Amino acid sequence: MSNNSTLGTTDLTGEAAEDQPGKLIVVSGPSGSGKTTVLAQLLNTCPLPLTLSVSATTRPPRPGEIHGREYWFLTDEEFRSKRSRGEFLESKEVFGRGYWYGTLRQSVSTGLREGKWVILEIDVQGALSVLDYDPEAITIFIDAGSMETLENRLRSRGTETEEVIQRRLEVAREEIGLMHKYRHRVINHSVDASVTEICRLLCRYDTRIAS
Repeated sequence: MSNNSTLGTTDLTGEAAEDQPGKLIVVSGPSGSGKTTVLAQLLNTCPLPLTLSVSATTRPPRPGEIHGREYWFLTDEEFRSKRSRGEFLESKEVFGRGYWYGTLRQSVSTGLREGKWVILEIDVQGALSVLDYDPEAITIFIDAGSMETLENRLRSRGTETEEVIQRRLEVAREEIGLMHKYRHRVINHSVDASVTEICRLLCRYDTRIAS
């Protein structure tokens, strides 16, 4: 797939593709791959106009979390209503906890119209749903390199039960099995190296540089 592709194959808002200069970036990876840490540093260091899409969730906010910053915190009724109206690009219940998470279509399209490179940090199933809307999205899979490394990272957290760890490992195996659906794979042995690699590959999509 060409590294010079731009958003436009699918229109998220019904507008012409040329009216949406931004780019859509989908980043996935198993729990323990370090994708959240990598993205936080990427946003602070990469010179591209990157922005992280804020997801919606039905879980209650944790201490210090602010509505619209960490998440859009919705009631179950609000979330169901938005789902029924097709306001999510993707949504799912995570790990059977009873809480729903989703990517709001309007948040993404607004960022794209403003020329931002909107990053969605979502799981593989969510990524596949987004690709139904925009097959030209830039997709990146962040991998720990091996299941052993992944398991060691999960256990080193010391915050989860054995049942949760085994469930995360099961999901990780499923996600790794779909890794070939992504354009790019980054093995996260080092956060600094991974950030540098991702920023470089994203710059290859910058038509201002290519021209």
